[in-house]
Formats: sequence, structure tokens, C-alpha cells
Amino acid sequence: MTPSPGQALEGVLAGAGLDPAAAGAVRLTGADPVLPSGFRLGTAGAAALGAVGIAADALWRRRGGKAQALAVDLRAAAMALRTERHVTVDGAPPESPWSPISGFYQAGCGRWIQFHCNFPHHRDGVLRLLGAANDRADVAARVAGWQAAELEERLAEAGMCAAMLRSRAEWLDHPQGRAVAGLPLVEITRIGDAPPQPVDRRRPGASRPLAGVRVLDLSRVIAGPVAGRTLAEHGATVMRIGAPHLPYVPPLLLDTGHGKVNAEVDLSAPDGPQRLAALLAEADVMVEAYRPATLARRGFGPEDVARIRPGIIHVSLSAYGGVGPWGGRRGFDTLVQTASGLAAEESGGTGTQPRHLPAQALDYATAYLAAFGAMVALARRAEEGGSWQVRLSLAATACWLDGLGRVDDPATARALPGPTPESVADLMTETESPFGRIHHLRPALAMSETPPGWNRPPSPLASHPPVWPE
Repeated sequence: MTPSPGQALEGVLAGAGLDPAAAGAVRLTGADPVLPSGFRLGTAGAAALGAVGIAADALWRRRGGKAQALAVDLRAAAMALRTERHVTVDGAPPESPWSPISGFYQAGCGRWIQFHCNFPHHRDGVLRLLGAANDRADVAARVAGWQAAELEERLAEAGMCAAMLRSRAEWLDHPQGRAVAGLPLVEITRIGDAPPQPVDRRRPGASRPLAGVRVLDLSRVIAGPVAGRTLAEHGATVMRIGAPHLPYVPPLLLDTGHGKVNAEVDLSAPDGPQRLAALLAEADVMVEAYRPATLARRGFGPEDVARIRPGIIHVSLSAYGGVGPWGGRRGFDTLVQTASGLAAEESGGTGTQPRHLPAQALDYATAYLAAFGAMVALARRAEEGGSWQVRLSLAATACWLDGLGRVDDPATARALPGPTPESVADLMTETESPFGRIHHLRPALAMSETPPGWNRPPSPLASHPPVWPE
């Protein structure tokens, strides 16, 4: 049976060990389809954001706040799965983050393969393996000489980012698909001992659920940064940490940078590990979205972090879940859509021109669920103490989205027109920033006593020193 939006929210709560009856506190309005897709994107967005609202409200009441009304509209929730597409600066859209070499190519076997080349070193690695020039036509000609499955494997061995277009049935029968099917949507586990710590220990009497909570955001692209942005929406102090040698997609900063300060710590520098450890020692939450074990190799895995800062909430996001044969493979939202059958279904099969979802739904839903998990863990820390790990993956979120079912007439839904600036004008707001006046979507979750919002505009990379702001 296809779950209603309320039932989808109940499932998210139950999976995190909360009372599913709490879903009744969120007024859910609207219906799918909202976007041109057969998948229930409005339902997914509303369930994830409703869970955020319930967790934030629980922390608010733990601080002594009074009960409040919570609401999510499915139209706003669907747009919240693609906020990067609704940004302008001084009236003009930012530069596209999409590399010309990224996208789908048809291999000699007739199957399709997708490359993700938005970081220059990923593009260069693909071109090097193919022996191709930095030219899409030349890349297409080279791909035509390969079998798609073999090329996918060779690129993975080289540390590049690619996925062959698979059907849903092929993914469910794939060893990685089977491994992911056994993962929880949001996994919350205790990883160390620490005394209970009230959520309002730094800012008693403050008017935001997460006021005084410090979040280190060690992430790039969309899912991790949006998780940090969501925590900032509810009052957390969020410091995004980058490094001078790590590539970043600057246009995305305009979408994901709300509410944060941007600093740099280079772990390869002699004093880098000590600088990061000093920040961690005063943090409450760490969000990281590097490949599994990447930070552990540098002494900042979950158990390391719990030793540095007893009571930390360690939130990790990965592409494929850290389990199975692809557990450590690089991946991004669109690649997981391609591998897991979502893109094939949207486009009508593995032999037709592929089409992704009309939203980075895996990135954004995973981000909101990560913020939800962090807040649930903060409540547990306040109640019983301990250090906690919250683990999520784009692949597990894809499995969840698939399980939410389809709209009544998927073919008709896929033919719907996409959103226009005029059609979402009522959902927009403006923010003055160092980049100019940013026109962007406001938070989709409504809370009567503690309305979500940001107290800092997006800021340039490395514009703040690596010390916690007052």
C-alpha cells in the first residue's frame, strides 16, 4: 500500500526510535505530483522536513519552550529538494556547477553510463583513462568503444565517479543493492561514554531550539552542506571547514552557505590536526561527507572524534553506505539515481535516453534526515549522556524513496511542466550578502514559536578564522 505523507513521516520517526504518533503534530497539506516525476517527491520532502520539525520542537520544549504548531506543504517541500535551482544573485542566475563533460554517454554495448566530472581532478581522471580530449564529442566517441559495465569498473578502480544506468530490478539483484537494502534510513548508535549535557548549556533562555549548539561542517557539494544549513536554520552556530587544496563548487555556496561562517584547516599542514582537534573539543556536532574512512586515516574517525570530544554527535553521509562491494566508492546524487534504477524509471528504461529526477532529491532528503538524526542524538545526549554517531547514505535514501511508491499516473506526471520563477515566487525571500543580493527559497518548514531562519548570509570561503565565533 502506498503510504500517505503522514504515514511516511511515521515511518521516519519509528526508524529513529521515536514514537510514530508524534507525526500527528505536523500539519501536512498538498499532494503529489508537484514536480514532473512519477516518484512522490513532495511526500519525501514533507516527511524529511516534518521529522526535522518534530526533533527541533522536542529540543525547544526541553529548553522550557512552549508547544508550537508545525506545518509542511508538499509543494514547498518538493521545492526544498532542489533549492540550488532557485538562486539568483542581483537578478542573475549563478554559473552552472555542471561540467560539460558530466552526463550520460552510450557505450558500444548500447547501455548508458554517466560521468560526474564537476571537480577538475575527476574530469581529468576520466579523460586520462579514456585517452580523450576535453571535448564532449571526443569523449562520446571513446566511450562508444567500451562496454558500459567494464568502463564503470575501470573508472571506479581509478577513483573516478561514474555509474552505469541500471533498472530497478538490476539494482535489487546487485550485491550493492542487496547490501543497501539492509541499511536503516537513519542509523543512530552510541559510540562512547560522556555525562549528560543539556542542549541549552551555552545559551540558557535563548529563543531558538539549537542556540549555543556548535556544529563543525566538514563537507562539500550539497548533502553535507545542506545538513549544516538546516541545523543553522534552528539556531546552531555552524562553521564550515575547508582546506586550500580541496576543490569546491563556488555557485553552490550561495545555496548551502546560509547561516554559516567559512574557515580553513589544512590537515596536511604541521599544525592542521591540532587546529581541528581544538575546534572539535568545543563542538557539539560534526558533520562529514567524505568517503568512508577518509578522515579516519587522518585520525578523525568517529571513535577518534569521541575521544577528542566526549559527548560529540558525529554525523556521516556517504554515497553507498559504507557496506557491500561499493561501500567505499565515490558517488554523488545523480550517480546513485543512475545506479539504483531511479533514472531508468524516470526515462522509461535502460535503453532510452536517460533522465534524472527533476530534483537532487537524494542529496536534500538525506541532508534533512541528517539534521533530524543529529537533533535526536542531541536529545539522547541530554537525557542519558554519551557520544553518538548518525549515519546516512544517498543509496539508503534512494531505497526509501522507491518504497514511498509512485503517483497515480506516472506518465502524466512526468509530462508536467517544471517550476518557473513565477510559480514559486510566493516561496522566495531575499538576503543581502558579500556576493550581492541573493534571491532564494525560504525554509519550507513552518514552526509557530521558533520559525526557521538564518542569522548569517552566505560568506566567501576562508573568510573567517578557524575559531568559534561568539
